[in-house]
Amino acid sequence: MSLALKYRPQSLDEIIGQAHLLAKEAVLRKLIESQTLPHLFLYGASGVGKTSLARVIAKEINTPFYEMNATTFKLEDLRKIFKNYQNALQKPLIFIDEVHRLSKNQQEVLLPFMENHSALILGASTQNPYYSLTSALRSRSHTFELYPVNHQDLTEYLEKILKKEQIDIDKDAKEYVLFSSGGDVRAMLNLLESAFSIENPITLPTLKAIRPQALQAGSNESQSHYELSSALIKSIRGSDIDASIYYLARLIQGGEPAAFIARRLAILASEDIGNANPPALNLASSTLNIVKHIGYPEARIPLSQLVVYLASSPKSNSAYLAINQALQAIEEGQILAIPPHLKDKHPSYLYPHDFKGWVKQDYLFSAQKFYHSQGIGFEKTLLSWHDKITQKF
Repeated sequence: MSLALKYRPQSLDEIIGQAHLLAKEAVLRKLIESQTLPHLFLYGASGVGKTSLARVIAKEINTPFYEMNATTFKLEDLRKIFKNYQNALQKPLIFIDEVHRLSKNQQEVLLPFMENHSALILGASTQNPYYSLTSALRSRSHTFELYPVNHQDLTEYLEKILKKEQIDIDKDAKEYVLFSSGGDVRAMLNLLESAFSIENPITLPTLKAIRPQALQAGSNESQSHYELSSALIKSIRGSDIDASIYYLARLIQGGEPAAFIARRLAILASEDIGNANPPALNLASSTLNIVKHIGYPEARIPLSQLVVYLASSPKSNSAYLAINQALQAIEEGQILAIPPHLKDKHPSYLYPHDFKGWVKQDYLFSAQKFYHSQGIGFEKTLLSWHDKITQKF
């Protein structure tokens, strides 16, 4: 029996990590223990325990468990299950893995069964259900995200496995097992098992021969994944091209996924460059799309191009500050009434196109300004356009 199967959790307390969902006072745990569980969709990266949690839930609420996969999903199989429990007091739990792969029509088939509670539907996905499932399905269920298992929880779990299986491992090899698994428990156990079948004690060269690169967010904890990411962002923000490229190389060499780096750079393109150079966000978006499809080693090239472009761009956080200030005002209770003429089809609304593009009228019952242009790069052009449009020149 593989280590992943041998040590599969059998109870809520055996599930690694996910304290935000399964701690004693967590909402999901209370729903499970009170047996008032609604239809659920779990999402998160591979190996974080979605299937294990589904099986434990079925065990905790003592209900028949049927496991299906969206890639081989057949409506007839589902109908047979419902027919068997048509008049039963106990309703089955139908678990559908990779639920994001269901077509829209297949998702709609589930709706009547969810509506009349013929069964408890539980789905798992690596993708956020907000984007992959229909609104009708989401409205009839609750969604919970599972996080990659953190370094401390993963370390404690690994130590327990090593002790029980009497596996010896070098210190640097142990660190590699942990960080290269990126919070994926199954991947960690599979790597450990393969290496153990070759040698004991396990060494770093053997591990790297089996898994040359990390699977997920892979910068070694001792090299500080977070510090390297922070250094990259701050170097780009400070317009230091060489430092930015160096930290990019460190992240790549550490096995950091190209898509993770590209996502961070896309955020920077909007937060720190913004309208000082609007094409920066377009290039970041294109890079994110490209690296998702090509992967390493080629992904290093568009990432490098993007980093050089961002570091060379003029910087402005005006848009970032504006939305933060507006959100803060609302949180502090500034809920302003909408001017009557802005409401739908109001007769007193002045249509700007009837006045050569602009006409003076109130849009907000407040003199407070949220946006303050810094006049940097293209922002200066935008400010000039705005002033001309509003006849302030």
